[in-house]
Amino acid sequence: MNFQLTPNQEALRKEFDDFFREEMKHAPLMAAGENVYDRDEPFTFHCHLAREMGKRGWLSMAWPEAYGGRNAPIIDQLLFNEVRGYHRAQGVDVQGVCMLAPTLLVSGNEDQKQEHLPPIAGGETFWCQGWSEPNAGSDLASLTTRARRDGDDYIINGQKTWTSNAHRTDWCFLLARTDPEQARHRGLSFFLIDMKSPGITLRPLQTMDGAHHFNEMYLDDVRVPARNMVGAENKGWYVTLMTMNFERSNIGAFSEAQRDLEDLIAFCRETRRNGRPLFEDVLVRRKLADLATTIEVGRMMAYNVAWLQEQGDLPADKASAIKVYSTEMGEKVAFVGCDIMGLYSQLQYGSKWAQLSGRFAVAYQHCLTLKIAGGTSEIQRTLIATRGLGLPRSD
Repeated sequence: MNFQLTPNQEALRKEFDDFFREEMKHAPLMAAGENVYDRDEPFTFHCHLAREMGKRGWLSMAWPEAYGGRNAPIIDQLLFNEVRGYHRAQGVDVQGVCMLAPTLLVSGNEDQKQEHLPPIAGGETFWCQGWSEPNAGSDLASLTTRARRDGDDYIINGQKTWTSNAHRTDWCFLLARTDPEQARHRGLSFFLIDMKSPGITLRPLQTMDGAHHFNEMYLDDVRVPARNMVGAENKGWYVTLMTMNFERSNIGAFSEAQRDLEDLIAFCRETRRNGRPLFEDVLVRRKLADLATTIEVGRMMAYNVAWLQEQGDLPADKASAIKVYSTEMGEKVAFVGCDIMGLYSQLQYGSKWAQLSGRFAVAYQHCLTLKIAGGTSEIQRTLIATRGLGLPRSD
């Protein structure tokens, strides 16, 4: 592949960079890594960014124009995600933009596309994902939430958990069991649910640091119009597997890691230990160099994934490989950052002694979840082994 950008792509990258440099001047003060869904002020700014990016068509660059897109190549979307990640800017509804929209573009009917895709592209509606349950996480096919047909509606009963951002969202896409007689994934259906529907109850699931990102969601006789089913009844599992050729390189993780590395290098230049700057310590320099190499390798992998998508070829094992690499890189950045910063890495935002806004203290606490959310590293490695390497499944 050719890694060199065209003049138009360079100009586009500069346009993104200029926009985020200006907008992030107005970002509210937040702890490093703070969830924008916790407090009103960060969430309001998140919504503002979403609308501004939506006006420019940046949330949906590769989509068809009929649904709010620009028919742009995958590489343009990659450049946007790379620059946005470097500036640590919010404004992208991951569940709506990156998960539901590609699904609707492939599996939704025309009415569903016209109703839901333009508001997502414009940054006007936000979505949550109703998949995980108390006893159905990685083994999603074992979920028990039930949907029963009643005239022109389905009546849904059950419980979902770890429902990210549900307390701030407008809609939910949800899997429910419509045929309990069929085995596991064969009896599931895919629904779009208005979060204002009667019968939905949310309870916050706070993390150990007090953040409110996750929720429990209870559904008691929730009526959902049958027209809000995506795909055929009992075929919801296959709907979840059908996504369009959407940018899947995870480039934002690598550009944000690059920003973390630059901040860590600046800390090492300014901080003295044993009478000399940390940056002069051979062991510290070696660790920084190793991080720089790890991040750059990931960045090249991300560009390769985008290039493969442009060619219409992205095997599942490639997507799994980039997911494993990026999340384990995130853990490495957190661990090495805390190691270099020493006791400073234990101080959170708000302490007068905290360095880098407490970024690495937060990263250390959250990095393990990166290898679980979106499919554990163990599951991704199984996909790489079976689909990529052709290895047999164990009995």
